Amino acid sequence: MAILKRLLRYALILALVGVLLVVAAVGVAYWLLAPRLPAVAVLRDVHMQVPLRIETADGKLIATFGETRRVPVRIADVPAKMKNAVLSAEDADFYSHPGVDWHGIARAGIHVITSGGDKGPGGSTITQQVARNFFLSPEKLYSRKLTEIFIALRMENELTKDEILELYINKMFLGHRTYGLGAAASFYYGKTLDQLTVAQSAMLASTFQLPSVVNPLNNPKRAIGRRNWVLGQMLSNRFITKAEYDQAIAEPNDAYPHEQPIEVDAPYLAEMARLQAIEKLGNDALVEGYTVKTTVTSARQDAANTALREKLSSYDRRHGYRGPEGHDELPAGAGTEELDRVLAGYMAAGGMQPGIVTESTAKQATVYLSSKESITLDMDAVAWARRYVNETSAGSVPKSVDAVVKRGDLVRVQRNEQGQWELTQIPSVQAALVSLDPEDGSVQALVGGFNFQRSKFNRAVMSARQPGSSFKPFLYSAAFERGFTPASIVNDAPVVFPDPSRPDGIWAPSNDDGKFDGPIRLREALVKSKNLVSVRLLDAIGVRYVRDYATRFGFTPDAIPQNLSLALGTASVSPMSMARGYAVFANGGFLVTPYFISQINDRNGQAVYVANPARACVDCQERLLDTTPPGPPPPSTPSGPANAPATSSTAAVIGDAKLPDDAHTTGPHPPHLAPRVIDVRNDYLVTSMMMDVIRRGTGSAAMELKRDDLAGKTGSTNDHRDAWFVGFNGKVVASVWVGFDDFTSLGKGEFGAKAALPIWQDYMGAVLKDTPSATLPMPPGISTVQINRSSGMPTSAGDPDAMSEIMKVEDVDRLRQQAQQQQQQDETDQHSYDIF
Repeated sequence: MAILKRLLRYALILALVGVLLVVAAVGVAYWLLAPRLPAVAVLRDVHMQVPLRIETADGKLIATFGETRRVPVRIADVPAKMKNAVLSAEDADFYSHPGVDWHGIARAGIHVITSGGDKGPGGSTITQQVARNFFLSPEKLYSRKLTEIFIALRMENELTKDEILELYINKMFLGHRTYGLGAAASFYYGKTLDQLTVAQSAMLASTFQLPSVVNPLNNPKRAIGRRNWVLGQMLSNRFITKAEYDQAIAEPNDAYPHEQPIEVDAPYLAEMARLQAIEKLGNDALVEGYTVKTTVTSARQDAANTALREKLSSYDRRHGYRGPEGHDELPAGAGTEELDRVLAGYMAAGGMQPGIVTESTAKQATVYLSSKESITLDMDAVAWARRYVNETSAGSVPKSVDAVVKRGDLVRVQRNEQGQWELTQIPSVQAALVSLDPEDGSVQALVGGFNFQRSKFNRAVMSARQPGSSFKPFLYSAAFERGFTPASIVNDAPVVFPDPSRPDGIWAPSNDDGKFDGPIRLREALVKSKNLVSVRLLDAIGVRYVRDYATRFGFTPDAIPQNLSLALGTASVSPMSMARGYAVFANGGFLVTPYFISQINDRNGQAVYVANPARACVDCQERLLDTTPPGPPPPSTPSGPANAPATSSTAAVIGDAKLPDDAHTTGPHPPHLAPRVIDVRNDYLVTSMMMDVIRRGTGSAAMELKRDDLAGKTGSTNDHRDAWFVGFNGKVVASVWVGFDDFTSLGKGEFGAKAALPIWQDYMGAVLKDTPSATLPMPPGISTVQINRSSGMPTSAGDPDAMSEIMKVEDVDRLRQQAQQQQQQDETDQHSYDIF
């Protein structure tokens, strides 16, 4: 008995010494690690990584950018069933323990001893997991575990339980790039936390341990097993009733990927906004939860997308069917699984659905779609599909359906206006559209190509194409500054110039139609788009003068040729630069700079940037007091080429678009005035001529819109490589380009009026519907005068060839003097003739 007491005493002494040694070891470890422990207080201000959002002006989502999906939630907004599911799965005693589960640590220690050093899982509370995820690496080291314990104890001392739990449910990775319960609920179920069922809450809670493996998508069977275990824990902890448990156990796994819905299709603009956001905000732009508000409205962007896609498809159909995108020799009796495999690599593009032909006869074909439905195409659905030969010819009209599509063909289909399915194809031709508000240059709509996923090249701002005749209004504006008027006579006749670069040593330009009208007034020359008149006009006023003058519209000299071919529109321009140039005519003579970001807000909705663009501001008091004469824009106004790199002085420039000055910290401020670059009278004259282009010239198809305030100009280049239409009213400017990326011809007859104008017409018709007329009022200094339609000189009302024309008042006086001198000269010549 004495021996037993003695042994017991020794055991107690050894246990006490052991405890003292452990305490001493822990104390020494803490003394060594304490200086290196992070400050827990930083967790109160921690910023979870939240993607960048790009939105329209009316708040609709265009895109998100970032490596993570995260929707931060406050602990107060987490419903009890979700919170209880997490606690049951991860740490049921969370609200009662001091931050460390000593029993769990002891179990983990015993496991290490019994397993010969295996550092298995277990023993970490929610607090410890937060400490590890915010401050430590995931490697399994004893020193790391000890540091984790110390941090957890600190956290429990400095933070509340709810604060720790909020950090946990927002930080943890839950599979498929989702971080936090808010993002997981949205991705797996398309719901917010308060909309989840008990079973769905348990499913999300079950993913915390092995999110890449145990999640409802990657391993549904294992995930349901883990979910059911969590539900059992919730029942044991009395968080749910037996009836709720039974109902949740029976609930099937209905999770599937719910990507954040894109509400407006504007991927080219989204990428532009991303680049400018990074330029403005640095690397934090993609992770700090910023929201970029663009100037684009959803209605106008939708109208631009629809107009461009429908009319490109119309062009494509005019030139024939190029055949299926692919072909697969389907085995007899191929099932849906085999068909889905074939279609797996094909995505919808521009509303065109991919499908595979499963049966084809003379009268109809059956097509299985990627949406797992089968449709029927009859003869009407393929009647357009003449065989493509080249851009100028196509085969005969098909006589049967199986002459167009065969079993195994990979094709595209879409619904027509009547809701019927029909065969289609993704156009090989491309187009771009840019629409601006001429008041301040804000981008109203932008489309850089038919489909962003197939081609990310942004033709709206990155292309450098020849504008053809759509450049002529700038030439005519320059001519009016040199004394020409809309009534000036120029000879539309063949002309030849020496050109050593050509094999025959001469350059002989011609009109598109090959016809010549002889002496013609400038107004009529622009209406009919006479090339030879433009060449003679440029030769008269000088290439150097016109190149310098063109910079007033935002073009750079290096984009403009130094020869007479400039008259035919051989400059290198983008659709955005053309829209910017025409905005000068639309707003009364002021050069505005395009921009597309109006505001940037932080994650709390507070503005960190508000655009303060230069405005035309015709009616502003500051403008009325501005006496600066028209002239070239100041050097600070960005007018670089479409692909110019950003510099320190032109930061965040994309094409002709620039991030305006920031006004959010300056308080009230006077309007920022855009420079006046042309006289308002010059503007009025050129605009009146472009209105005639639409009323009775090459743009006359736009008269279908039944508006009296539209002005614009078509453009076509040699061999029909480019087709343009640029036009406006007082509120909207739109520039449209159509062509092939490899400069292939669009085909015979594909002028700007046929290939580009229909897109512009559909877009403007949609955005101007039910809006009042908006035209530039006649400014002071413009006079309406009677001229002789043949000579272009002022005449009396009694002249049978008299007609009305407008011009500057000083030009009227000058021309009347010239007419009087000419009349006197004619009388003198006649008197001399009478003598003889």
